Amino acid sequence: MTTPIRVLIADDQVMVRQGFTVLLDAEPGIEVAGQAVDGLDALDKAAELAPDVVLMDIRMPGLNGIEATRRLTEAAGSTVKVLVLTTFDLDEYVYEALRAGASGFLLKDASAAELAQAVRVVAAGDALLAPNITKRLIAEFSRMAAAPRAPLKERVGDLTERETEVLSLIAQGLSNAEIAERLVVAEQTVKTHVSRMLVKLGLRDRTQAAVFAYETGLVRPAGY
Repeated sequence: MTTPIRVLIADDQVMVRQGFTVLLDAEPGIEVAGQAVDGLDALDKAAELAPDVVLMDIRMPGLNGIEATRRLTEAAGSTVKVLVLTTFDLDEYVYEALRAGASGFLLKDASAAELAQAVRVVAAGDALLAPNITKRLIAEFSRMAAAPRAPLKERVGDLTERETEVLSLIAQGLSNAEIAERLVVAEQTVKTHVSRMLVKLGLRDRTQAAVFAYETGLVRPAGY
């Protein structure tokens, strides 16, 4: 029997926490490990409960979800994935949450099926959430960013030509299957390239790889 995905729900609204808890506890292979009422509580509960995924509200009193995400994902040895919760799909704060290390985002009015799928995707780290929207977000905050950051750009040099190509295609929102078709290789070969690329760059998942590609200037938004 596979180990269930352990989820921590961090939101200052009790009805949101309880509603998501009911929905997720009803899903096979997922269990709610605990709830947190704000960012600081989320940090404490994450340290105590070691969840696989944290559902993190962006707007919370005290320590907000963006800073809590940054602290969680930058902690030494941290493997937790953060899925930020927002009311609007183009919430300006989502840009900063992705930059802070979030693996994706979810609208608070998501259905039970969408919520469970999002948790599974983030836990696996093998796909972007809502690629059409996430691509817009990444493109938008890359427009807002300054020139590509040199220290990050230097790290691209550690990649092989094919790994760099795969990184670029990930940033464009392509799945492993689509990349395999584009490069005329087996999907398993693409998975190997993705794994090696993430290790070399010290990145957590495909979402962070896409963020990295935009911030280094490897991929530029259309028209920019």
